[in-house]
Amino acid sequence: MITLDAVRKSFGPKHVLQGVDLTIPKGTSMVIIGGSGTGKSVLLKCVLGLVTPDAGTITLDGQDVTTQDRDAFLARFGMLFQGGALFDSLPVWQNVAFRLLRGSLKRPTNEAREIAIEKLRRVGLTPDVADLFPAELSGGMQKRVGLARAIAAEPEIIFFDEPTTGLDPIMAGVINDLIREIVVEMGATAMTITHDMTSVRAIADNVAMLHGGQIQWTGPVASLDSSGDPYVDQFIHGSPTGPIAAVR
Repeated sequence: MITLDAVRKSFGPKHVLQGVDLTIPKGTSMVIIGGSGTGKSVLLKCVLGLVTPDAGTITLDGQDVTTQDRDAFLARFGMLFQGGALFDSLPVWQNVAFRLLRGSLKRPTNEAREIAIEKLRRVGLTPDVADLFPAELSGGMQKRVGLARAIAAEPEIIFFDEPTTGLDPIMAGVINDLIREIVVEMGATAMTITHDMTSVRAIADNVAMLHGGQIQWTGPVASLDSSGDPYVDQFIHGSPTGPIAAVR
């Protein structure tokens, strides 16, 4: 569904992406792993069209993402942001229904509120949460609200940016389980960037290792421990010695 071919991106003298090749089949969950500063977020922004690659192509269903109608293109996506990115001044239900209250996806207010409450239920939150404000919620609840917003418009593709950052192990496990369940239920294509190996094993169908601006290894999550790739082995075991340390 999503194909990246020889994608390059630099910021001044810093070469972030140096020929990324990656294919994400429709209806699968791809998790991209790699250390901080390796370009995972830049890669995601390139797919969304928020950053324009210097070279290479990115296609969605065979069509170049840079030539598609922006509103129609973005309407196919949902996203769970790393920090939640909730609007402090809006009650929870309006955060969840944000896209349903404006633009091409606009619905009547009552209908949008009903959808928001249904999505909140789907992520384990009761209807009374709908009228609270983000500041009144715990970190785990805020993350669930962000997940409800990501799925509110029934997107075909969902991006997850470090979905368990800042959560305790138990809540992180809850979020991982929710993500996996929702992606399977919706039949969505998912792309996640994370360095949390527990998340990787919980939500991935396939894994790609990004290092040095390129995909060093990609394969099914079941092959992760037997990849034979020194970059992957060092990363998943958290070893201080290996090719990644040598490069840095």
